[in-house]
Amino acid sequence: MSGILVFVEHAAGEADRLSREALVLAGSLAAAAGAEVEAVLFGADAAGVGAGLGEQGVRTAHVVEDPRLGAYAPAAWAVAIVELIVARGPVAVIAGGSERGNEVLAHVAARTGRPMAANVVDVTVAATQGDPWHLTRQRWAGSLLEDAELRADVQLLTVAPHVITVDESGGAPGGAPAASVVRFEPSVDDRDLVGRVTGHEAPKGGAISLADAKVVVSGGRGVGSAEGFGILEELAGLLGGAVGGSRVVTSNGWRPHSDQVGQTGLRIAPDLYVACGISGAIQHIVGCKAAKRILAINTDPDSPIMGVADYAVIGDLHQIVPAISAEIRRRSAPD
Repeated sequence: MSGILVFVEHAAGEADRLSREALVLAGSLAAAAGAEVEAVLFGADAAGVGAGLGEQGVRTAHVVEDPRLGAYAPAAWAVAIVELIVARGPVAVIAGGSERGNEVLAHVAARTGRPMAANVVDVTVAATQGDPWHLTRQRWAGSLLEDAELRADVQLLTVAPHVITVDESGGAPGGAPAASVVRFEPSVDDRDLVGRVTGHEAPKGGAISLADAKVVVSGGRGVGSAEGFGILEELAGLLGGAVGGSRVVTSNGWRPHSDQVGQTGLRIAPDLYVACGISGAIQHIVGCKAAKRILAINTDPDSPIMGVADYAVIGDLHQIVPAISAEIRRRSAPD
């Protein structure tokens, strides 16, 4: 069996969470089949990040060297991966279920005429070469699990966010050798660079990323206005967390789209998710259900959010949230 190639996204010198989840799945599949895990990386610091992937079981990290591909360019990145498929002959290409992972692999599928399965939660490798792989994947915003077969000479799939457990302790026990870094320059046409990122607007200084925050305080229609988020921001600050919102909040212009949690926003997995004035439609639940604990604050005891919450406070968030903040400050004050 040939190797398994993983498209790895990275920032701040390390692979991101969803890519590490994809590496975990790739490692289990490779172990079952006696194959090796390889990775492909783009952008600045790719070589350093790639070498460090040895701790995640990667044997070879392919680092794309082309100054035009330093910034995100989905069609051009797909060209590079297609060339790696031709050169390395992997049995599968796997990516995390991020916007980029899904987009790049969709381009790979379109260019090669192969099927692609998105939002996979479990995989069984075929015992005989040429037989289909058996998959379980999320459909309908995660409310339905589909059993499917994927039949191709190279299987293309993305991993549903936050369904694979990642070892946060830092890799293989006892350490592991660094991955071998192999640099290559793909043959990319300028036409493949029509769609690309040309700039990046960083969040406000000191802001905690919603995707990485251990605590997220999120607001819905019940907050009432953009100004109403002031009390949520205060609570998030006391907890060292970030502020999110439901789709109606971003549609009303109370918060930017980058703060949206849900099917059409971010899928997050904080230690604690505090849902304030959010009814809990399935499109929102899919974005927060991976949280370790959910606290719902709502005036409606029958709202859908109560069905997934670990803890609930029935009442007016405009009274409850400031009371929680006051209690945190009281307990944090020196004796």
